[in-house]
Amino acid sequence: MPFIIIILSLALLIVLISRFKVNAFLSFLIVSILAGIALGIPLENLPKSVNNGIAAIMGDLTLIIVLGAMLGKLVAESGAAQKIADVMVNAFGTKHIQWGLMVTGFIVGIPLFYGIGFILLVPLIFSIVYKYKLPAVYIGLPMLAALSVTHGFLPPHPSPVALVSMFEADMGLTLIYGLAVAIPSIILAGPVFSKTLKNIKSGPVTLFEQKETNNNYGTPGKFNSFITATLPVFLLIIVTVIPYCFPKMGDTTKSIVSFVGAPSIVMLLAVIVATYSLGISQGRKMKDIMEVYGDAVKDIAMILLIIAGAGIFKQIMEDSGVSQELANVLKQLPIHPLILGWLIAAIIRGCVGSATVAALTAAGVIMPLVAQSGVNPCLMVLSLGAGSLMFSHVNDAGFWMFKEYFNLSMKDTLRSWSVMEAIVSVMGLLGVLLLSLIVK
Repeated sequence: MPFIIIILSLALLIVLISRFKVNAFLSFLIVSILAGIALGIPLENLPKSVNNGIAAIMGDLTLIIVLGAMLGKLVAESGAAQKIADVMVNAFGTKHIQWGLMVTGFIVGIPLFYGIGFILLVPLIFSIVYKYKLPAVYIGLPMLAALSVTHGFLPPHPSPVALVSMFEADMGLTLIYGLAVAIPSIILAGPVFSKTLKNIKSGPVTLFEQKETNNNYGTPGKFNSFITATLPVFLLIIVTVIPYCFPKMGDTTKSIVSFVGAPSIVMLLAVIVATYSLGISQGRKMKDIMEVYGDAVKDIAMILLIIAGAGIFKQIMEDSGVSQELANVLKQLPIHPLILGWLIAAIIRGCVGSATVAALTAAGVIMPLVAQSGVNPCLMVLSLGAGSLMFSHVNDAGFWMFKEYFNLSMKDTLRSWSVMEAIVSVMGLLGVLLLSLIVK
């Protein structure tokens, strides 16, 4: 019965948004409350679940998204994004620009959380789209496929790291095997698959559009543009590497490195630097820069609410115990442990929308079976990571970020984003199964 309720809830969500054009945030809120009641959550606990759902997802993302939008808006309006786009097009040519963006997304995605990487790279995608009149989805999907794969497969992302710890797997081997699985997955789901999406037209997108520049403003150089736009990437890489280079740091130094390495602090530092390097040093007044930041926040307000709505639905699924109940049922199936782990994570992901929750819940269920079967723990980590990327749809915050930033219809978002994630997930499983023939 709980599974029928989930299916009906998701169907109602899609109907409200697509057929009746109800605001996505309101649709999430209404459907989540109805689902909570139907799943037996006490009425007095429902408001707490709603609040916890918003807090859980927005606590991590709000500052990152807001500061990222500010940085992206200034990078775009200052002409810095255009400078970077010109360099990339000159290096790869417009014919192969997808491959350049895919490589960029993969490199950036290894140290960055998915949300940060998405916010940082979307302005770059649209700067190329505006300049060279290319389809946004066709150009952008390879880069975002690379970001998604690194998020699900590779340490040091939270879910793979947690799984490595749970299964006592080797971090280095998991990363090496993960790279072997990730690269073909990205190529198929990115440049190859996106060739079928050239006819998808995104709606008007103005968030990162470069406006006509005031003649009194200077244009940043290529080096300034590149360093400022990618500063968060370099900061995160540096603070990640420092503990390994200097293992005997004092407690005070460790605290400073940990503070500076927090994603929200990294983004704040990047915005402060950009305010000078792309603003004040180019002749912009502080008032004008703050107007750019204010416009960026206005543009993403609804995106933040929609992501919050997805968090509410996820919390209702968790609080009702549906995800654990589902996992326990699937555990009884007579399937190879690597396939079973992938399947459990995939179905939980489809129900609750969170890749991290899906992977960690599946891990708790499959762990005794892994110990009994002797399956390579590194491969199980990758199998669960691949499964956690499957079935991305209306209950996934990443789905809504892609839809709203690219201004797509529900149909086109399912056709592009959801299919891309499914390809990545299936290719990941196939790669793991092939590795299992070699790695014991």
